[in-house]
Amino acid sequence: MGNSCLSGSRITHRVPSNPKSESPKLEIYPSEQQENKVSKLPSNPEEVEDLRRDAALNPLIAFTFDQLKTITANFRQDYVLGGGGFGSVYKGIISAELREGLETVQVAVKVHDGDNSYQGHREWLAEVIFLGQLSHPNLVKLIGYCCENEHRVLIYEYMPRGSVENNLFSRVLLPLPWFIRMKIAFGAAKGLAFLHEAEKPVIYRDFKTSNILLDQEYNAKLSDFGLAKDGPVGDKSHVSTRIMGTYGYAAPEYIMTGHLSSRSDVYSFGVVLLELLTGRKSLDKSRPVREQTLADWALPLLTQKKKVLGLVDPRLNGDYPTKGVTKAAMLAYHCLNRNPKARPLMRDIVDSLEPLQVPSMATECYTVQSS
Repeated sequence: MGNSCLSGSRITHRVPSNPKSESPKLEIYPSEQQENKVSKLPSNPEEVEDLRRDAALNPLIAFTFDQLKTITANFRQDYVLGGGGFGSVYKGIISAELREGLETVQVAVKVHDGDNSYQGHREWLAEVIFLGQLSHPNLVKLIGYCCENEHRVLIYEYMPRGSVENNLFSRVLLPLPWFIRMKIAFGAAKGLAFLHEAEKPVIYRDFKTSNILLDQEYNAKLSDFGLAKDGPVGDKSHVSTRIMGTYGYAAPEYIMTGHLSSRSDVYSFGVVLLELLTGRKSLDKSRPVREQTLADWALPLLTQKKKVLGLVDPRLNGDYPTKGVTKAAMLAYHCLNRNPKARPLMRDIVDSLEPLQVPSMATECYTVQSS
């Protein structure tokens, strides 16, 4: 997002339709010459497989739209799990009778909005390609897709506890305990580290709580690879690209220059770690002006031990280890460094979070319960 990219470009705010996801999307479109556009997007499964063939490690199933109607009971409204700017996600069941060789399994069916044809199709295709070649316990598993006429659909493994966003900020569910929050941070960090260190490095570009899904045991898995980008190769430190992401999470240097690197993801991870620490959203217009952007408000306080404990989510009622909080706060502080080169690598973040998973931390110096 260099200043050169900003001249003559337009900024649009795309607010997800899911009312629980309030962070507006950041989309800055450079000139046509600066776009790295796909000249021809595939229009059927055969063309999709032609694109996937060279790098496809994971076999994906090409579903027909009629099969998806069966899986989702004709897209029943009470099957809706959520949605966003892309469209809606439905819960579904693939029965053994539907396709020979498949076990009966619950799935999430993500239907892309056909009205957002070009950009929506590109994001859909990015997910098919990236999740078709990547496999890791902390990445959501893509089972298959549908590319038929105007329909663009993705079929994922079902994640029963939904997104971190919905769990962390829910007014109905019980607050996530401290060690569940650190388990989530650890799993998400391992997912990002895997992407950054893959044979062909990948920059996730839209790391946020709504894109981290949880299984029954609160294991975190990254989802929604629509904005993922191949990372720099050789001696290059970054790739220059369209500025896309979400306000409150996007790294400042990426917003200013359009230079995207793995350290951009590290900044976004720091914001999510702050959300887990404080129970506050990355961007909250209902708060006083100085507190609306979480990173800007919290950053000066993270190195001050007494003030750090004042940042912790009050819904935890003091039920957390002070040493663990201090370590998590310092890690967030380093991730949010304005100088991207000074931020830690994701592999180092994983190493820093690992001790916070040790059960002994659970009995080590808990704070006094708040009165």
